[in-house]
Amino acid sequence: MLTVLALAFLGWLVFGYFAYGKIIARELELDDLRKTPANEINDGQDYVPTRPFYLFGQHFSAIAAAGPIAGPILACQSFGWLPCLLWIGLGVVLIGAVHDFTTLFSSVRHRACSIAEITRERISRRAGRAMMLFIWIALIYVIIAFTDITAGTFVAGDEALIGETRFNPGGAVAFASIAYLGLAIVLGFVQKFLKPPLWLVTLIFVPATFALSYLGTKFSTLFLLDHTSWAVLILLYCLVASIVPVWSLLQPRGYLGGFVLYSALAIGVMGVFFGGYEIKQPYFKSWDVGGLTGSLFPFLFVTIACGACSGFHGLVCSGTTSKQIDKESHTHPVGYGAMLAEGFVAFIALVTIMIVSAETVKGIPPGKIYGNGIGEFLTILIGKENLPFAVTFGAMAFSTFVFDTLDVSLRLGRYIVQELTGLEGKVGAIVGTLATIAIPFISVLLAPKGSWNEFWTLFGASNQLLAALTLLSITVWLYQSRKRVAFTLLPMLFVLTITLWALGSLVIGNFQSSSGLDVKLINGIAALVLICLALFLLISAITRIQYEKRSIELKLSNVKD
Repeated sequence: MLTVLALAFLGWLVFGYFAYGKIIARELELDDLRKTPANEINDGQDYVPTRPFYLFGQHFSAIAAAGPIAGPILACQSFGWLPCLLWIGLGVVLIGAVHDFTTLFSSVRHRACSIAEITRERISRRAGRAMMLFIWIALIYVIIAFTDITAGTFVAGDEALIGETRFNPGGAVAFASIAYLGLAIVLGFVQKFLKPPLWLVTLIFVPATFALSYLGTKFSTLFLLDHTSWAVLILLYCLVASIVPVWSLLQPRGYLGGFVLYSALAIGVMGVFFGGYEIKQPYFKSWDVGGLTGSLFPFLFVTIACGACSGFHGLVCSGTTSKQIDKESHTHPVGYGAMLAEGFVAFIALVTIMIVSAETVKGIPPGKIYGNGIGEFLTILIGKENLPFAVTFGAMAFSTFVFDTLDVSLRLGRYIVQELTGLEGKVGAIVGTLATIAIPFISVLLAPKGSWNEFWTLFGASNQLLAALTLLSITVWLYQSRKRVAFTLLPMLFVLTITLWALGSLVIGNFQSSSGLDVKLINGIAALVLICLALFLLISAITRIQYEKRSIELKLSNVKD
């Protein structure tokens, strides 16, 4: 049955690309005769025309982080696998890929501007600043949620390998992940100062990356810390990584991480189609499993988050990718196609929990569940006797995706604070970084063990609400351009309704259960601020559209007179 589901899901994604994706492309009126910003500016640094095959890989690596992995696993534990599968399939084709495609295209048409700048230009200056503040808060919850989940993956306990002695799964992943970051730094300095050919560093450093998983199994008891200590260390890493030059860590880590991502994807495909696994999770649990986030509507959607739709992708689309689009027609395979590929990543993550019983994974962090699943798939190729290495590689792959997101999010948050405050130079960088990381530090210090679900739900809600607000700005632009708007308006209304519903529930629930200055109070305040910003942007957009209507009516009246 699992193979049939996988084939059906792949068929749906292919249909979505060639059918609905083509419809969206036709509505947007892609024009390869127009010069893109990459060709018009072409400065050899940020604005560089890039072939779609290579740009797809770069863009996919940037958007396919831990979101589409942790979300489906958490949602399956709460609601069963069938609702998750339906939302991932429908959401990614009809909403998520449309969001990425239209955001990338609109940025290309707006001189490769960010979505906040497009909001400022198309709605109002104040709306643009409100969008920037919203993005900043959303990035803070990206950092909190991913830090908490990764810390849980590094913690000792949660023994997955029965019968193993002197082996600590969490410690193995921690060692491999730390060594991976160290290897990336070495690669950065080698490339900067020795300037070897790319094929040579690839031949040396990529196999070394995979060898780190083996070393993790041999030194699995070297780094054994509690959850809070790991969370603090991860945030300190983010603090440093967001300030150092990109050549020293971000670029080499991203290069090596791309190989890990594609390897994990290939291993997942092998496991799904050739593993012969049976589905052990229930297909449906309940419409309401209890607790603050136990209602399927709206929390299924915001829990799955990036696997179906992600506002974070809009930051990538309008931040770096739009500056490298060679022709407007390339926005279809890069924008729409990469999101469909992420949907398949989410499907593989869902499978890693579908094949184990509910009792087996109770209380285990999603990163470890994914790592165990990918490890099981890998043993098909390397044998069951190498299970410790395989599981360590799987969990290291998850933490690799997390690190790719964490320091980029903190760096983007720092940029936003600098732009909002006008602070420049080193002082601005330090102030922006400290302002962005302050709330994550407070949250992880106050949070009790196992709080990732609370953090994740608020992250998912803010992330998807950002996607809705991005679609809102694009809808206003399409309306101003006299184009049809239904294909962005309807998804925007659905996601906006779901996320405001979820955030409203989180505000009420967190305030009711708060006992002073604690995580619940912080989450409740953050959710309330996000709601207020979203409503302000919605009212601003409606006001702008009404103004546009009056202007059109006045022009028509003058023509008749």
